Amino acid sequence: MTLLALLLYVGFAGVAFGWRTWLQWRRTGDTGLRLHAAPGTVQWWAKLGFVVAVAAGLAAPVAGLVGLAPVAVLDHGPVRVAGLVVALAGVAATTAAQVQMGASWRIGVDRDERTALVTDGMFALVRNPIFSAMLVTAVGLTLMVGNVVSLVGLAALVGALEVQVRLVEEPYLLTVHGEAYARYAARVGRFVPGLGRLRRRPRVASPGSTAPSAS
Repeated sequence: MTLLALLLYVGFAGVAFGWRTWLQWRRTGDTGLRLHAAPGTVQWWAKLGFVVAVAAGLAAPVAGLVGLAPVAVLDHGPVRVAGLVVALAGVAATTAAQVQMGASWRIGVDRDERTALVTDGMFALVRNPIFSAMLVTAVGLTLMVGNVVSLVGLAALVGALEVQVRLVEEPYLLTVHGEAYARYAARVGRFVPGLGRLRRRPRVASPGSTAPSAS
């Protein structure tokens, strides 16, 4: 199962990043990669978290293959089988969400760029379905491998996504799309349907307008 997890991880990375980047370039002439982040900024820390998560995700099954034992509570056949099912579902959901994002798909944020706000399909259920599906995939792979490296990678991914979404992407989207994003975020959850919606409240500087806050 550990070897299968390694193959699945490599295939997932190839589809989610390599294939999707190529498809974006083929359709638009732009790869959609916005990877630059000034050292020490919030975006840089989020990027560092992603790097740790990606590295740990690859290292975990490799470490398992060379002898690192699983954590006892995860060292059970049914847990590994459940992990395989969860991981496959996550891969399928990630691919579907990336396709539904269309020309607005990006990895990273360029604050000077404006893309269309996608709110239909899977984006009508949660605001960040790609990230949600990536987390599902990571949970499944962690259950398949079960060692401490996989748990570290999962924790790093959760932290990186929280920082990226809450402190980088949401402020950017509020700046770019304003009231349209505020209304969308007030009715649709962040990663899970109904959870993490933004509560709208009056702005201090402009009493007649509204701005969101975390609910």
